[in-house]
Amino acid sequence: MGVALVTGGTSGIGAAFARAIAARGDDLVLVARSTDRLEAMAAELRASGRSVEIISADLSDRDAVSMVAARLEDPERPIDLLVNNAGFGVHSKLADPDVAVHDRAFDVMCRAVLVLSGAAARGMRTRGHGRIINVSSTAGFITMGSYSAIKSWVTSFSEGLAVELRGTGVGVTTLCPGWVRTEFHQRAGIRSSSIPNALWLDAEPLVRACLRDADKGKVISIPTLRYRVLIWFARHLPRRTIRAISGSISSSRKDAVAS
Repeated sequence: MGVALVTGGTSGIGAAFARAIAARGDDLVLVARSTDRLEAMAAELRASGRSVEIISADLSDRDAVSMVAARLEDPERPIDLLVNNAGFGVHSKLADPDVAVHDRAFDVMCRAVLVLSGAAARGMRTRGHGRIINVSSTAGFITMGSYSAIKSWVTSFSEGLAVELRGTGVGVTTLCPGWVRTEFHQRAGIRSSSIPNALWLDAEPLVRACLRDADKGKVISIPTLRYRVLIWFARHLPRRTIRAISGSISSSRKDAVAS
């Protein structure tokens, strides 16, 4: 039995991670902004016999990130698995004069991933074992604005960290999901009708597959054969073709939101 810390662990993919990890017999530290949602998720998991600690933290706040990092490095309460999942959709245009949304996105999905992964890696490396899972996205392989750029960074960073930690007993896995049936897209204002049914995934099998990949030491976890084929093409097609596809997807999403 180990202990896993999951950011954004009260909804969507994060909640699926929390439930799957609890089902494996591990205890949890859940990090999210809403204390009420943290308490509700903790109560659910405690009912299954797990010990659950909660930390209310907004990861766009650097002091809050430092607090979570200190928890990850606490030698008296070791963390065996970190899941960096907290995030949100970004739909502000890259050329918009107001960059506040981009700033917050960088803080939550880049800086927090950097700081928390580093804190976890230091503690795990000292003990000679541990796993870090960073939730990225297949969006990082295409060119759909700030969100794609951020997720591309998460994937590249995670691969670099995996190289740095090679031979230490600490593994790093990057989960690159596609469109997943969660409240993420509702919050982002994206109607599901704009996305083909064949591309939708369910969070629970996605997370189980990722945990298996992490156990095997895989650095990149891409769900389902259809997404692995799509990402193979995204990696090998000319970049002008990827930009054209990205523009088409962006246009269809805007049309769906406008309608």
